Amino acid sequence: MPRSLRWLLGVAVVAAAGTFTAGPYVSAAAFIARAADLPGAPATLAAWTASPVTAPATAIVPTRYGEVPGRVYRPANGFSRTIVLVPGVHRDGIDEARLVGLAQDLAATGYGVLTVAAPDLQRYRITPLVTDVIEDAVYWASEQRELAPDGRVGVLGVSFSGGLSIVAAGRDSIRDRVAFLLSFGGHGDLARVMHYLCSGEVVGDMARARASRVVMGAGNVEVHPPHDYGVAIVLLTMAERLVPPEQLGPLLAGIEGFLLASSLDMVDKPRATAEFARMRTYADALAEPSRTLMRFVNDRSVKELGARLLPVVDALTNHPAMPALSPEQAPVAPAAPVFLLHGADDNVIPSIETVLLGEYLQGRTPVTGLLSGLITHAEVDRAPTASEAWRLASFWRQVLAN
Repeated sequence: MPRSLRWLLGVAVVAAAGTFTAGPYVSAAAFIARAADLPGAPATLAAWTASPVTAPATAIVPTRYGEVPGRVYRPANGFSRTIVLVPGVHRDGIDEARLVGLAQDLAATGYGVLTVAAPDLQRYRITPLVTDVIEDAVYWASEQRELAPDGRVGVLGVSFSGGLSIVAAGRDSIRDRVAFLLSFGGHGDLARVMHYLCSGEVVGDMARARASRVVMGAGNVEVHPPHDYGVAIVLLTMAERLVPPEQLGPLLAGIEGFLLASSLDMVDKPRATAEFARMRTYADALAEPSRTLMRFVNDRSVKELGARLLPVVDALTNHPAMPALSPEQAPVAPAAPVFLLHGADDNVIPSIETVLLGEYLQGRTPVTGLLSGLITHAEVDRAPTASEAWRLASFWRQVLAN
Protein backbone atom coordinates (compact mmCIF):
# COMPACT_ATOMS: atom_id res chain seq x y z
CA MET A 1 0.00 0.00 0.00
CA PRO A 2 1.35 3.50 -0.81
CA ARG A 3 2.75 5.29 2.23
CA SER A 4 0.33 8.23 1.81
CA LEU A 5 -2.67 5.90 1.89
CA ARG A 6 -1.35 4.19 4.98
CA TRP A 7 -1.02 7.57 6.63
CA LEU A 8 -4.52 8.63 5.61
CA LEU A 9 -6.01 5.39 6.87
CA GLY A 10 -4.11 5.76 10.10
CA VAL A 11 -5.57 9.23 10.55
CA ALA A 12 -9.08 7.91 9.91
CA VAL A 13 -8.75 5.03 12.33
CA VAL A 14 -7.14 7.07 15.09
CA ALA A 15 -9.73 9.80 14.58
CA ALA A 16 -12.43 7.19 15.05
CA ALA A 17 -10.81 6.08 18.28
CA GLY A 18 -10.40 9.62 19.54
CA THR A 19 -13.86 10.86 18.59
CA PHE A 20 -15.98 7.89 19.61
CA THR A 21 -14.43 6.78 22.87
CA ALA A 22 -17.65 4.98 23.87
CA GLY A 23 -16.34 1.96 22.03
CA PRO A 24 -18.31 0.85 18.94
CA TYR A 25 -16.32 2.90 16.42
CA VAL A 26 -13.06 1.94 18.11
CA SER A 27 -13.96 -1.75 18.02
CA ALA A 28 -15.10 -1.54 14.41
CA ALA A 29 -12.02 0.35 13.24
CA ALA A 30 -9.74 -2.05 15.09
CA PHE A 31 -11.54 -5.04 13.60
CA ILE A 32 -11.01 -3.67 10.07
CA ALA A 33 -7.35 -3.06 10.84
CA ARG A 34 -6.95 -6.66 11.98
CA ALA A 35 -8.93 -8.16 9.10
CA ALA A 36 -6.96 -6.21 6.49
CA ASP A 37 -3.63 -6.67 8.30
CA LEU A 38 -2.95 -2.93 8.16
CA PRO A 39 0.39 -1.51 9.38
CA GLY A 40 1.26 1.61 11.35
CA ALA A 41 -1.35 3.44 13.43
CA PRO A 42 -4.17 1.00 12.53
CA ALA A 43 -2.02 -1.91 13.71
CA THR A 44 -1.33 -0.09 16.96
CA LEU A 45 -5.05 0.45 17.51
CA ALA A 46 -5.80 -3.18 16.65
CA ALA A 47 -3.24 -4.44 19.15
CA TRP A 48 -4.41 -2.00 21.83
CA THR A 49 -8.05 -3.10 21.63
CA ALA A 50 -7.59 -6.81 20.89
CA SER A 51 -8.80 -9.33 23.42
CA PRO A 52 -6.57 -12.38 23.87
CA VAL A 53 -8.15 -15.41 22.23
CA THR A 54 -8.03 -18.87 23.77
CA ALA A 55 -7.03 -21.89 21.71
CA PRO A 56 -10.03 -22.96 19.59
CA ALA A 57 -12.03 -25.88 20.97
CA THR A 58 -13.65 -28.62 18.92
CA ALA A 59 -17.44 -28.84 18.96
CA ILE A 60 -19.74 -31.53 17.63
CA VAL A 61 -22.90 -29.96 16.23
CA PRO A 62 -25.96 -32.19 15.81
CA THR A 63 -28.06 -31.72 12.65
CA ARG A 64 -30.93 -33.64 11.10
CA TYR A 65 -28.39 -35.24 8.74
CA GLY A 66 -25.97 -36.28 11.44
CA GLU A 67 -23.20 -34.60 13.41
CA VAL A 68 -20.93 -32.02 11.79
CA PRO A 69 -17.68 -30.69 13.26
CA GLY A 70 -17.46 -27.16 14.58
CA ARG A 71 -14.85 -25.01 16.25
CA VAL A 72 -15.33 -22.49 19.06
CA TYR A 73 -13.14 -19.39 19.45
CA ARG A 74 -13.45 -17.56 22.77
CA PRO A 75 -12.06 -14.21 23.92
CA ALA A 76 -10.08 -14.87 27.11
CA ASN A 77 -11.84 -11.94 28.81
CA GLY A 78 -15.31 -13.38 28.28
CA PHE A 79 -18.15 -12.50 25.90
CA SER A 80 -21.90 -12.04 25.86
CA ARG A 81 -22.65 -12.86 22.21
CA THR A 82 -21.59 -15.71 19.93
CA ILE A 83 -21.50 -15.47 16.15
CA VAL A 84 -22.22 -18.63 14.14
CA LEU A 85 -19.79 -18.25 11.22
CA VAL A 86 -20.55 -20.32 8.12
CA PRO A 87 -18.02 -20.57 5.25
CA GLY A 88 -18.93 -20.58 1.59
CA VAL A 89 -18.15 -23.15 -1.09
CA HIS A 90 -14.71 -24.48 -0.17
CA ARG A 91 -13.32 -27.97 0.36
CA ASP A 92 -11.50 -27.00 3.58
CA GLY A 93 -14.63 -25.90 5.43
CA ILE A 94 -13.80 -24.64 8.93
CA ASP A 95 -10.09 -25.23 8.29
CA GLU A 96 -9.91 -22.75 5.39
CA ALA A 97 -7.19 -20.26 6.30
CA ARG A 98 -9.16 -17.07 5.61
CA LEU A 99 -12.13 -18.32 7.63
CA VAL A 100 -9.86 -19.17 10.56
CA GLY A 101 -8.40 -15.66 10.38
CA LEU A 102 -11.86 -14.08 10.33
CA ALA A 103 -12.94 -16.15 13.33
CA GLN A 104 -9.85 -15.11 15.27
CA ASP A 105 -10.36 -11.44 14.35
CA LEU A 106 -13.98 -11.55 15.52
CA ALA A 107 -12.98 -13.26 18.76
CA ALA A 108 -10.29 -10.62 19.35
CA THR A 109 -13.06 -8.04 18.98
CA GLY A 110 -14.92 -9.62 21.90
CA TYR A 111 -17.25 -12.18 20.33
CA GLY A 112 -17.48 -15.88 20.85
CA VAL A 113 -17.37 -17.58 17.45
CA LEU A 114 -18.68 -20.98 16.38
CA THR A 115 -17.55 -22.04 12.91
CA VAL A 116 -19.62 -24.72 11.18
CA ALA A 117 -19.35 -25.94 7.59
CA ALA A 118 -22.13 -27.74 5.76
CA PRO A 119 -20.74 -30.95 4.17
CA ASP A 120 -22.40 -30.20 0.81
CA LEU A 121 -20.54 -26.89 0.53
CA GLN A 122 -17.26 -28.74 1.09
CA ARG A 123 -18.26 -30.87 -1.91
CA TYR A 124 -18.88 -27.67 -3.93
CA ARG A 125 -22.66 -28.21 -3.95
CA ILE A 126 -25.28 -25.59 -3.10
CA THR A 127 -28.33 -27.55 -1.93
CA PRO A 128 -31.34 -27.14 0.41
CA LEU A 129 -29.52 -29.42 2.84
CA VAL A 130 -27.05 -26.58 3.46
CA THR A 131 -29.86 -24.30 4.61
CA ASP A 132 -31.11 -27.04 6.93
CA VAL A 133 -27.64 -27.51 8.45
CA ILE A 134 -27.34 -23.76 9.08
CA GLU A 135 -30.75 -23.76 10.76
CA ASP A 136 -29.83 -26.71 12.97
CA ALA A 137 -26.42 -25.25 13.90
CA VAL A 138 -27.96 -21.92 14.92
CA TYR A 139 -30.60 -23.70 16.99
CA TRP A 140 -27.98 -25.84 18.75
CA ALA A 141 -25.73 -22.85 19.49
CA SER A 142 -28.65 -20.85 20.90
CA GLU A 143 -29.39 -23.72 23.31
CA GLN A 144 -25.85 -23.69 24.78
CA ARG A 145 -25.94 -21.22 27.66
CA GLU A 146 -22.16 -20.81 27.70
CA LEU A 147 -22.42 -19.64 24.08
CA ALA A 148 -25.78 -17.85 24.21
CA PRO A 149 -26.61 -16.52 27.70
CA ASP A 150 -29.78 -14.85 26.39
CA GLY A 151 -30.67 -17.67 24.01
CA ARG A 152 -29.71 -15.73 20.88
CA VAL A 153 -26.71 -15.72 18.54
CA GLY A 154 -25.45 -13.67 15.63
CA VAL A 155 -25.05 -15.34 12.24
CA LEU A 156 -22.41 -14.51 9.63
CA GLY A 157 -22.62 -16.31 6.29
CA VAL A 158 -19.79 -15.99 3.77
CA SER A 159 -20.44 -16.06 0.01
CA PHE A 160 -23.33 -18.37 -0.88
CA SER A 161 -23.79 -19.14 2.83
CA GLY A 162 -24.79 -15.52 3.27
CA GLY A 163 -27.97 -15.90 1.26
CA LEU A 164 -28.69 -19.37 2.65
CA SER A 165 -28.29 -18.03 6.21
CA ILE A 166 -30.95 -15.40 5.52
CA VAL A 167 -33.33 -18.12 4.38
CA ALA A 168 -32.59 -20.21 7.47
CA ALA A 169 -33.00 -17.25 9.84
CA GLY A 170 -36.59 -16.78 8.72
CA ARG A 171 -37.62 -20.27 9.79
CA ASP A 172 -39.80 -20.71 12.87
CA SER A 173 -37.31 -22.82 14.85
CA ILE A 174 -34.68 -20.05 15.01
CA ARG A 175 -36.45 -16.85 13.95
CA ASP A 176 -36.46 -15.52 17.53
CA ARG A 177 -33.01 -16.92 18.31
CA VAL A 178 -31.04 -14.76 15.85
CA ALA A 179 -29.77 -11.44 17.26
CA PHE A 180 -28.46 -10.18 13.92
CA LEU A 181 -27.39 -11.59 10.59
CA LEU A 182 -24.58 -10.58 8.24
CA SER A 183 -24.37 -11.76 4.63
CA PHE A 184 -20.79 -11.25 3.42
CA GLY A 185 -20.71 -11.38 -0.39
CA GLY A 186 -24.00 -13.29 -0.52
CA HIS A 187 -26.89 -13.64 -2.96
CA GLY A 188 -30.53 -12.74 -3.14
CA ASP A 189 -31.66 -15.11 -5.89
CA LEU A 190 -29.62 -18.20 -6.74
CA ALA A 191 -31.09 -18.64 -10.22
CA ARG A 192 -30.22 -15.02 -11.03
CA VAL A 193 -26.62 -15.59 -9.91
CA MET A 194 -26.30 -18.76 -11.97
CA HIS A 195 -27.63 -16.89 -15.01
CA TYR A 196 -24.94 -14.26 -14.46
CA LEU A 197 -22.18 -16.85 -14.07
CA CYS A 198 -23.20 -18.45 -17.38
CA SER A 199 -23.84 -15.30 -19.40
CA GLY A 200 -22.20 -12.31 -17.71
CA GLU A 201 -25.64 -10.68 -17.61
CA VAL A 202 -27.70 -9.78 -14.56
CA VAL A 203 -31.46 -10.23 -14.77
CA GLY A 204 -32.34 -7.32 -12.52
CA ASP A 205 -33.28 -3.68 -12.40
CA MET A 206 -29.95 -1.84 -12.63
CA ALA A 207 -31.68 1.54 -12.48
CA ARG A 208 -33.39 0.55 -9.24
CA ALA A 209 -30.08 -0.75 -7.92
CA ARG A 210 -28.31 2.54 -8.56
CA ALA A 211 -31.13 4.43 -6.86
CA SER A 212 -31.16 2.09 -3.84
CA ARG A 213 -32.22 3.65 -0.56
CA VAL A 214 -30.77 0.78 1.45
CA VAL A 215 -27.22 0.04 0.30
CA MET A 216 -24.45 2.59 0.67
CA GLY A 217 -22.25 2.75 -2.42
CA ALA A 218 -25.05 1.49 -4.68
CA GLY A 219 -24.30 4.24 -7.19
CA ASN A 220 -21.07 2.37 -8.00
CA VAL A 221 -22.80 -0.83 -9.10
CA GLU A 222 -21.09 -2.38 -12.12
CA VAL A 223 -21.33 -5.84 -13.60
CA HIS A 224 -17.99 -7.49 -14.39
CA PRO A 225 -17.26 -10.59 -16.49
CA PRO A 226 -17.89 -13.69 -14.33
CA HIS A 227 -15.10 -15.72 -12.75
CA ASP A 228 -14.42 -19.18 -14.21
CA TYR A 229 -14.51 -20.71 -10.70
CA GLY A 230 -18.19 -19.84 -10.43
CA VAL A 231 -19.26 -21.36 -13.73
CA ALA A 232 -17.32 -24.54 -12.87
CA ILE A 233 -19.42 -24.83 -9.71
CA VAL A 234 -22.57 -24.37 -11.79
CA LEU A 235 -21.44 -27.21 -14.06
CA LEU A 236 -20.80 -29.41 -11.04
CA THR A 237 -24.37 -28.75 -9.87
CA MET A 238 -25.96 -29.27 -13.30
CA ALA A 239 -23.74 -32.02 -14.73
CA GLU A 240 -26.38 -34.75 -14.42
CA ARG A 241 -28.57 -32.78 -16.82
CA LEU A 242 -25.84 -32.59 -19.49
CA VAL A 243 -24.21 -36.02 -19.65
CA PRO A 244 -25.47 -39.63 -19.62
CA PRO A 245 -25.53 -41.37 -16.20
CA GLU A 246 -22.43 -43.48 -16.87
CA GLN A 247 -20.38 -40.32 -17.47
CA LEU A 248 -21.54 -38.40 -14.42
CA GLY A 249 -19.05 -39.77 -11.87
CA PRO A 250 -15.93 -39.25 -14.01
CA LEU A 251 -17.00 -35.72 -15.01
CA LEU A 252 -17.71 -34.72 -11.40
CA ALA A 253 -14.31 -36.04 -10.35
CA GLY A 254 -12.64 -33.92 -13.03
CA ILE A 255 -14.47 -30.73 -12.05
CA GLU A 256 -13.62 -31.31 -8.40
CA GLY A 257 -9.98 -31.75 -9.37
CA PHE A 258 -10.03 -28.40 -11.17
CA LEU A 259 -11.68 -26.69 -8.19
CA LEU A 260 -9.09 -28.22 -5.89
CA ALA A 261 -6.31 -26.83 -8.09
CA SER A 262 -8.01 -23.42 -8.06
CA SER A 263 -8.05 -23.44 -4.25
CA LEU A 264 -4.43 -24.55 -4.08
CA ASP A 265 -3.43 -21.78 -6.47
CA MET A 266 -3.75 -19.26 -3.61
CA VAL A 267 -1.52 -21.17 -1.19
CA ASP A 268 0.66 -23.70 -3.06
CA LYS A 269 1.50 -22.72 -6.65
CA PRO A 270 3.65 -25.77 -7.54
CA ARG A 271 1.02 -28.23 -6.34
CA ALA A 272 -1.71 -26.25 -8.11
CA THR A 273 0.25 -26.30 -11.37
CA ALA A 274 0.67 -30.06 -11.14
CA GLU A 275 -3.04 -30.56 -10.42
CA PHE A 276 -4.09 -28.33 -13.33
CA ALA A 277 -1.82 -30.38 -15.63
CA ARG A 278 -3.28 -33.63 -14.31
CA MET A 279 -6.80 -32.40 -15.07
CA ARG A 280 -5.85 -31.66 -18.68
CA THR A 281 -4.59 -35.21 -19.13
CA TYR A 282 -7.66 -36.52 -17.31
CA ALA A 283 -10.01 -34.68 -19.68
CA ASP A 284 -8.49 -36.38 -22.73
CA ALA A 285 -9.60 -39.79 -21.43
CA LEU A 286 -13.26 -38.83 -20.97
CA ALA A 287 -16.02 -39.76 -23.40
CA GLU A 288 -18.05 -37.12 -25.19
CA PRO A 289 -19.76 -34.86 -24.23
CA SER A 290 -17.87 -34.92 -20.92
CA ARG A 291 -14.52 -34.46 -22.69
CA THR A 292 -15.59 -31.17 -24.27
CA LEU A 293 -17.19 -29.88 -21.06
CA MET A 294 -14.05 -30.69 -19.08
CA ARG A 295 -11.86 -28.99 -21.68
CA PHE A 296 -13.99 -25.86 -21.34
CA VAL A 297 -13.38 -26.02 -17.58
CA ASN A 298 -9.62 -26.48 -17.97
CA ASP A 299 -9.41 -23.70 -20.55
CA ARG A 300 -11.49 -21.39 -18.31
CA SER A 301 -13.80 -20.90 -21.28
CA VAL A 302 -16.62 -19.17 -19.45
CA LYS A 303 -18.36 -18.14 -22.67
CA GLU A 304 -18.45 -21.62 -24.24
CA LEU A 305 -19.28 -23.46 -21.02
CA GLY A 306 -21.83 -20.86 -20.02
CA ALA A 307 -23.62 -21.20 -23.36
CA ARG A 308 -24.05 -24.95 -22.75
CA LEU A 309 -25.33 -24.36 -19.21
CA LEU A 310 -27.57 -21.35 -19.71
CA PRO A 311 -30.73 -23.14 -20.98
CA VAL A 312 -30.52 -25.61 -18.09
CA VAL A 313 -29.95 -22.88 -15.52
CA ASP A 314 -32.77 -20.68 -16.76
CA ALA A 315 -35.19 -23.61 -16.54
CA LEU A 316 -34.60 -23.67 -12.77
CA THR A 317 -35.91 -20.18 -12.07
CA ASN A 318 -39.16 -21.52 -10.60
CA HIS A 319 -37.78 -24.84 -9.36
CA PRO A 320 -39.46 -26.08 -6.13
CA ALA A 321 -36.09 -26.02 -4.32
CA MET A 322 -35.50 -22.30 -4.91
CA PRO A 323 -37.39 -21.02 -1.82
CA ALA A 324 -34.84 -22.92 0.31
CA LEU A 325 -31.93 -21.45 -1.68
CA SER A 326 -32.92 -17.84 -2.41
CA PRO A 327 -33.79 -15.20 0.22
CA GLU A 328 -35.99 -13.37 -2.27
CA GLN A 329 -38.11 -16.51 -2.67
CA ALA A 330 -38.11 -17.61 0.98
CA PRO A 331 -41.55 -17.85 2.64
CA VAL A 332 -40.60 -15.57 5.55
CA ALA A 333 -37.89 -12.95 6.06
CA PRO A 334 -35.79 -12.93 9.24
CA ALA A 335 -37.04 -10.92 12.20
CA ALA A 336 -33.52 -9.89 13.22
CA PRO A 337 -31.61 -6.96 11.68
CA VAL A 338 -29.91 -7.99 8.44
CA PHE A 339 -26.58 -6.51 7.33
CA LEU A 340 -25.41 -6.94 3.74
CA LEU A 341 -21.72 -6.43 2.89
CA HIS A 342 -20.36 -6.91 -0.62
CA GLY A 343 -17.27 -6.18 -2.67
CA ALA A 344 -18.16 -3.58 -5.29
CA ASP A 345 -16.25 -5.43 -8.04
CA ASP A 346 -17.21 -9.00 -7.08
CA ASN A 347 -17.24 -11.33 -10.12
CA VAL A 348 -18.34 -14.53 -8.36
CA ILE A 349 -21.57 -13.20 -6.87
CA PRO A 350 -22.12 -9.76 -8.41
CA SER A 351 -22.63 -6.86 -6.03
CA ILE A 352 -26.02 -6.06 -7.52
CA GLU A 353 -27.25 -9.13 -5.62
CA THR A 354 -26.76 -7.30 -2.34
CA VAL A 355 -28.47 -4.17 -3.69
CA LEU A 356 -31.51 -6.01 -5.04
CA LEU A 357 -31.75 -8.13 -1.90
CA GLY A 358 -31.57 -5.02 0.27
CA GLU A 359 -34.42 -3.44 -1.68
CA TYR A 360 -36.44 -6.65 -1.37
CA LEU A 361 -35.94 -6.89 2.41
CA GLN A 362 -36.78 -3.26 3.10
CA GLY A 363 -40.10 -3.13 4.92
CA ARG A 364 -39.84 -6.83 5.79
CA THR A 365 -37.00 -6.55 8.31
CA PRO A 366 -34.42 -3.93 9.36
CA VAL A 367 -31.71 -3.98 6.68
CA THR A 368 -28.43 -2.10 6.16
CA GLY A 369 -26.08 -2.61 3.24
CA LEU A 370 -22.67 -1.54 1.99
CA LEU A 371 -20.77 -2.03 -1.24
CA SER A 372 -17.08 -1.64 -0.44
CA GLY A 373 -14.12 -1.09 -2.71
CA LEU A 374 -11.88 -2.69 -0.06
CA ILE A 375 -13.36 -6.14 -0.66
CA THR A 376 -12.99 -8.58 -3.55
CA HIS A 377 -15.42 -11.51 -3.20
CA ALA A 378 -15.50 -12.16 0.54
CA GLU A 379 -12.19 -10.85 1.82
CA VAL A 380 -10.89 -7.44 2.92
CA ASP A 381 -7.79 -7.28 0.72
CA ARG A 382 -7.78 -4.05 -1.29
CA ALA A 383 -5.56 -0.99 -0.69
CA PRO A 384 -7.79 1.40 1.30
CA THR A 385 -8.52 5.07 1.10
CA ALA A 386 -9.50 6.94 4.23
CA SER A 387 -13.11 7.37 3.06
CA GLU A 388 -13.50 3.68 2.18
CA ALA A 389 -12.02 2.65 5.51
CA TRP A 390 -14.32 5.04 7.33
CA ARG A 391 -17.42 3.69 5.57
CA LEU A 392 -16.46 0.11 6.30
CA ALA A 393 -15.73 0.90 9.96
CA SER A 394 -19.08 2.72 10.23
CA PHE A 395 -20.86 -0.30 8.79
CA TRP A 396 -19.12 -2.67 11.21
CA ARG A 397 -19.97 -0.34 14.11
CA GLN A 398 -23.64 -0.97 13.39
CA VAL A 399 -23.09 -4.73 13.20
CA LEU A 400 -21.07 -4.85 16.43
CA ALA A 401 -23.72 -2.87 18.31
CA ASN A 402 -26.04 -5.89 18.27
